[in-house]
Amino acid sequence: MTSREVNICDTMRIPLQTSQLVGETVALKERDDEFFNPKLNVQQKLAVKRILSGECRPTPYLLFGPPGTGKTVTVIEAILQLHYTLPDSRILVCAPSNAATDLICLKLHQSNLLKPGAMVRVNSAIRSAEQIDDMVKPYCKDGDDIQKALWSRIIITTCNSAGLLYQTNTRLGHFTHVILDEAGQASEPESLIPLELISEADGQIVLVGDPKQLGPTIKSRLALTFGLSMSLLERLTSRELYLRDEDAFGAYGAYNPLLITKLTKNYRSHPALLTLPSKLFYHKELEVCADTSVVNSLLNWGKLPRKGFPLIFHGIRGSELREGHSPSWFNPTEAVQVMQYCCHLAKNENAAVSVTDVGVITPYRKQVIKIKLLLRSVDLADIKVGTVEEFQGQEYMVIILSTVRSQESFIDDEEYCLGFLCNPKRFNVAITRAKALLIVVGNPHILVKDPCFCALLEYSLMNRAYVGCDLPSELECLQKCD
Repeated sequence: MTSREVNICDTMRIPLQTSQLVGETVALKERDDEFFNPKLNVQQKLAVKRILSGECRPTPYLLFGPPGTGKTVTVIEAILQLHYTLPDSRILVCAPSNAATDLICLKLHQSNLLKPGAMVRVNSAIRSAEQIDDMVKPYCKDGDDIQKALWSRIIITTCNSAGLLYQTNTRLGHFTHVILDEAGQASEPESLIPLELISEADGQIVLVGDPKQLGPTIKSRLALTFGLSMSLLERLTSRELYLRDEDAFGAYGAYNPLLITKLTKNYRSHPALLTLPSKLFYHKELEVCADTSVVNSLLNWGKLPRKGFPLIFHGIRGSELREGHSPSWFNPTEAVQVMQYCCHLAKNENAAVSVTDVGVITPYRKQVIKIKLLLRSVDLADIKVGTVEEFQGQEYMVIILSTVRSQESFIDDEEYCLGFLCNPKRFNVAITRAKALLIVVGNPHILVKDPCFCALLEYSLMNRAYVGCDLPSELECLQKCD
């Protein structure tokens, strides 16, 4: 590791330098209530102000955004404020995936607040034009010439493609701000690629994401052994500088507002769908702020075990199968049940849900294929079916979750690193995509062995939202009490 990398990784040891920021702080105060997006909440405005003032430089500023709390909206506002308030700013915006990077470019385009030439999207040379949104393509053309792209004040690219900027001998400190979105999904080495282009003394690093959701995808066992499955964002949040205060009784206090802002207002989900993840992952701090006309739209759906409570845990003791030497499992019984729920949702004239509003999540690629074949057979091929990774950052009116496993052994999950049955982060992502209805299909005798799924089973039973097969003995008492 170079001395430069060590400085970035341990940057919290460097004393804060605020004396040079007086002019910027004054500019911020003059614009105190002048936000481009008037709908920002207090926490989002605070985050934008902190980023704009740069008081924590050179220590990274963290924007901790749980599901549905408006991370992207806040990032867009921060970029626009930096661009207009600090005329000498040069902003590098990165994310680990093309999808997340394109989304930022698209949202900035839709703001209609940037002049031509102010923003470019730099792509990898191997990315085809067919993969790019038509609205994003004009910005990509300007980014084809890296040397020319550097004339733009806002450059948007993936973490890996930021390496292209090194070919131009870009001077250290060319960028005044580096914003890394979805930082929780980026491995630490790929995070360092854009961070190397910023001045240690004057540059502002902003890491945006949620360490409680999916981390980097690491396939190498060696890399896993050496801890590369932990993102820079997650590692920093575990450091003392970023920890919350605690009182004498162990109760959680506040974060240091100069260094981290946690968004807590959820604009996505029905209260019943938010209660459990808020308790398990976010210290019960998530606040329900979603549009009631949206999240309450399926409260009277005919298949709900309890009207007014938009959750179904459908217990099935199916059989898990594999084909050939593939490590990927599928469960035909669960696949059929998922198809039936999709039909009830999309083909019921009384309460039809658009196929584009339904998402099906399952941890195994083979189960994805089987469910897609079944949905195609009933003219519902437009319903999105995918793994958890494909759903991070997305939201749907209805989410149907097929857990697949039915044998009382978890050895293969560890051996092949598949599934979310033993992964709290995958569980968190899977159950927080739904706005108005969550349906979980699985074997309670297997799922009860995992703490997160056991909590979901207990929550379902206490709220009379469980249907299906018999329950394991450790949960029967809850059913009897109910």
